[in-house]
Amino acid sequence: MPRHSFIQMTKLHNVMGRIDYITSTVKQENLYAIYATQPLRTFWKDLAKCNREEFAKSGTIGKCIEARELIIALPEGLYHYEHDYLIKHFATDFKKKYGVDCYAALHHNKRKTNFHIHLIFAERTKLDKPVVKVASRNMFYDENGKHVRTKKEILDESGNIRNGCKIIRKGEVYEKKEFSVKDDRFKRDSFLDEAKVFFTNEINQLVLHEEDKLKVFDKNSPYLATKKIGKNNPMEEQIKADNEVRQEWNRTVDRAIVSGAPEEDISRIKKKEITEKVRDSIDLYGDRPDLLASIIKLAIAVLELLINRIMLAAVGMAERVIDVMPGANTSEETDKQSYDKKQKTKAKVIVTGVPHPKMSPLASKYVQFKNIYKELQRQNEAIFNLERNRGNLEIELSDCNGVFKSGKRTELQKQIDELDLIINNMKRQLSSIVKEYGYDNVREFYSDYYASKGEYEKYNIREVEKWKKKNEKSEDRSSIDKKVYYNQSIRGKKR
Repeated sequence: MPRHSFIQMTKLHNVMGRIDYITSTVKQENLYAIYATQPLRTFWKDLAKCNREEFAKSGTIGKCIEARELIIALPEGLYHYEHDYLIKHFATDFKKKYGVDCYAALHHNKRKTNFHIHLIFAERTKLDKPVVKVASRNMFYDENGKHVRTKKEILDESGNIRNGCKIIRKGEVYEKKEFSVKDDRFKRDSFLDEAKVFFTNEINQLVLHEEDKLKVFDKNSPYLATKKIGKNNPMEEQIKADNEVRQEWNRTVDRAIVSGAPEEDISRIKKKEITEKVRDSIDLYGDRPDLLASIIKLAIAVLELLINRIMLAAVGMAERVIDVMPGANTSEETDKQSYDKKQKTKAKVIVTGVPHPKMSPLASKYVQFKNIYKELQRQNEAIFNLERNRGNLEIELSDCNGVFKSGKRTELQKQIDELDLIINNMKRQLSSIVKEYGYDNVREFYSDYYASKGEYEKYNIREVEKWKKKNEKSEDRSSIDKKVYYNQSIRGKKR
C-alpha cells in the first residue's frame, strides 16, 4: 500500500543557529551528508541581517523570519544510495525549480526509524550588483531604526541625541541592498502543497521498488489527513485523540461510498460541517485544538444520516420489486440459468483456429474486484441491519417507563451497548477489507473497480462477440464444404 509523503515546513528565526544544529556531528546522532548550493556562511549571515533590517523597518509585530526549513521524510530504500549524491540531487533540483539557495543535511533519527532531509532555504536571492543609496541631506533615525524628518525628534530634554538614535550625514551611504525582496510564493498555503508534489515525484523517480513509492494526500478528497506525532511533542495525547476521530470520519466516508452516496454530497458535508465550522471556531475562540473532535463527531452524525436515508431507500425499492414480481427467481437461480445459457451458447460454437481474444490486465482483474465489491456490500448490509435492530431497541428503551421496569431498561441498555461495540468493529472491518488488497481507502478501490468493469464489459461486448461471429462464419463454411463433398460423391457413384 503506497504511503503518503510527509513534508513539514517551519519558519526560522535564527537561521545560523539552525544551520549549526543540523550540520553538527555532536548534536546529530546519524548525520550522513551535507550539501549547500551556497556554502559561504557570510551569505547566510548577510541574509539574516537583511531580513532583520527589513523587519525592523516594516514595524511588524512578532518575530523576524530569517529563512524557512523543509523536513522531508524519505523511504528507507533510498538509504542505499550514495549519500552525497542523494542530498545534492534534492538540493540542486530544489534550486533549479525555485531559484533560491539552500543548505541541506541528510539524517537518521537515533533509532534509525526515520530517514529524512533537513532543507533550509532563503526567501531572497543575492543581487548581481548591490543597490547603494547615498544621503542627499542629513538623515535622522530613532531608537527603532525608523526614519524621522527632523533632528528635534531624536533629541532628549537636554538637547542631546537619545541613546539608540543616529544621524547619517549628507553624502554617506544610508542603505545598501544586496538581496532581492522576499518571494511571496513561499508565504502562500499553496506552496507546501506544491512542494509535496515536487518532492514526492523526485522520491518516486529514485526508488527501486514499487512498495517504496509515495503519494500525496489529496486535500480535495472527502477524507481527512491524520497528523504525524513528532518526537517529544507536548500535544501527543491530543493529536492521538484527533487522529482517532479523523480515522472514524474516514471509515464513515468509506461506508458512505459503499452505500452509494455521491462523492459530491460527502464532500459538501465535509466542507460545511468540518472545514467551515473549524474556521468559525477559530474566529470565535482562537486556536482550540480540543474542539476539533466534537466538530468531526457532529459531521459523522450528519454523514450517517445520509447513509441511513440511502440504505432505507434501497430496501424500500427492493421490497417494491419483490411485490411486483412475487414469482421472480432468486439470485442463485438467475445465476444458474445465466450459466446454463452460456454453456448452450458455447456448445453451438465450433472453434476453427481463430484465436480467442485476450483480456487486458485491467479487465482480467474484474472477477477478483467483483468479489471484493460483493464483500463490501454484504458487510455494509449487515451493519445496516444491526443499526436497525439497535434503533428498535432504542425506541423500546424510550417507551420503557415506570419504577418497576428498571430491570428491563438495564437489559435493553446492555443490548444496545453490545450492538454498538459490534457495529463499531464491523465498520472498522469494512475499511480493512480493501486495505488487505493494498488500497488505502474504498474510494481508491472503487476507482479501479469501475475502470476494470468497463474494460471487462468492453472485452465481452466487442472482442468476444466479434470472435464468435468469426467462428460462426467458419462453421457455416465447414457445413457448405461437407454438403459439396457429399453431392460430388453421390454423382460419382451414379456414373
